[in-house]
Amino acid sequence: MDLHILDHRLRVTSIAKSGLVHFTHPLIKLIFLRNRTRCKFLSLTETPENYTVVLDEEGFKELRPSEHLQVESSVWLPLNVASNANASVGSQAVGVTKIAKSVIAPLARQHVSVFMLSTYQTDFILVREKDLSVVVRTLEEEFNIYKEVGGESLLVHNQDVSNGLYKSGKEALQSTLHPVLIPQNQFCVMSLDPDTLPSIATTLIDVIFYSSSPKESEDLDRIKFFSFSLIDGYVSLVMDTDAQRHFPADLLFTSSSGELWRMVRIGGQPLGFDECGIVAQISQPLADCDISAYYISTFSFDHALVPEEDIVSVSDMLRRQRKDPAADA
Repeated sequence: MDLHILDHRLRVTSIAKSGLVHFTHPLIKLIFLRNRTRCKFLSLTETPENYTVVLDEEGFKELRPSEHLQVESSVWLPLNVASNANASVGSQAVGVTKIAKSVIAPLARQHVSVFMLSTYQTDFILVREKDLSVVVRTLEEEFNIYKEVGGESLLVHNQDVSNGLYKSGKEALQSTLHPVLIPQNQFCVMSLDPDTLPSIATTLIDVIFYSSSPKESEDLDRIKFFSFSLIDGYVSLVMDTDAQRHFPADLLFTSSSGELWRMVRIGGQPLGFDECGIVAQISQPLADCDISAYYISTFSFDHALVPEEDIVSVSDMLRRQRKDPAADA
């Protein structure tokens, strides 16, 4: 299997909803005028708390310092597992489930914190730049690891690891089992041709910047969540069915099954960035059950999307895990 370290150096930021007005122009520029910004990696996710914006160095230049902007201090590098037909034999699961055992779990055992970003096209595993040598040593037996440099993929050879590897998973810290919330929204994972972005500009701006309504804020069983990614020319959208109705159906496309997804929101309070194993505690049991999942980390909380028909079994599994952590260890 091949693992690619993509040629992007990323920053993870949060924009307070109360300060969004100060960032409307740069965000619109990043979404619709990418040739002017030279930003090649942009992800914007709205949650009830804030807007999480992940973007490369060129895009980050567009965000001016402000009391309404929080910036995680690290530089992050996106990893991507290349599609391999032979690797999925016997498994129909997609998304983070495919890489739970080969990437997510091994990195958790080595105390490497990850930030996940699943899109319609693929899954990006973000790791801190300073952890790259540990990541390579941890995954090099399972993968051929390539680093993209100037458009070329170069094979990465063994690197020295300054802080050592843990020889046994037993030495890794047991991560906290965070509470989960399962809202009632039904979600869609969709895409569109980037050339059609101008034709949905008004709708997209309305949904991203002006979509909060009294009905939504009063409905505690539903959650505000909308994610837009424009990465290396590919567009990905994650939205609930209410937001989907605002868009022209002939422009958005989804998988042939057109399935709906339900969300598992992880964290009773903001998770932070230093704790390891948060993604693993969700993705590992899903992988054991061969259940597909998209996973989107944000500045405050994590979010897993699972097929609607699996939400009852997933809910039961996660509740058992929290009552008896040893049962799923």
